[in-house]
Amino acid sequence: MPLNLTTSDIINIYEGKSARMTWYGAILYGPVHMFLIHKITLQLGNRNYIKNVILELISITIVTFIIFYFNIHFLIYHIIVMVLAEFLMAFFAVWTVHHDTEESPEYARTQRKEWKNRITFSMFYHLEHHLFPAVPTIKLPELARRIDNIFPNIEKKQTF
Repeated sequence: MPLNLTTSDIINIYEGKSARMTWYGAILYGPVHMFLIHKITLQLGNRNYIKNVILELISITIVTFIIFYFNIHFLIYHIIVMVLAEFLMAFFAVWTVHHDTEESPEYARTQRKEWKNRITFSMFYHLEHHLFPAVPTIKLPELARRIDNIFPNIEKKQTF
């Protein structure tokens, strides 16, 4: 019997896969995740998404070729560091904000300590992102303050 999964279901299965792993499993899965999200977008995305991913991949290929062809050392270093950082995407962008939330997956983790938000550039307001996905990232700290004022007892799991 077919499962009748929607495109959204398939994307959530792949995008959220590392949330169900151990922290070190998510790190090791990172290189696979980086390529898998592009593959899924090319298979299931609308025409605009597909066009953007193709343009992104072509641009990356051209710029990388030019940098290595002309042997621009500081940019070669930058590319290597960026690729290594991209390998950590499954850990930072998925695992840290979704692990151990299976009982209520709509409630992602968040981060409320000011000093933690300073060192992470306020990138872990994920509960707020799930509740109000149209709010720009730069406005999420203000949204978090408003949520805390209006719903002080809402369950908030911390990222770390």
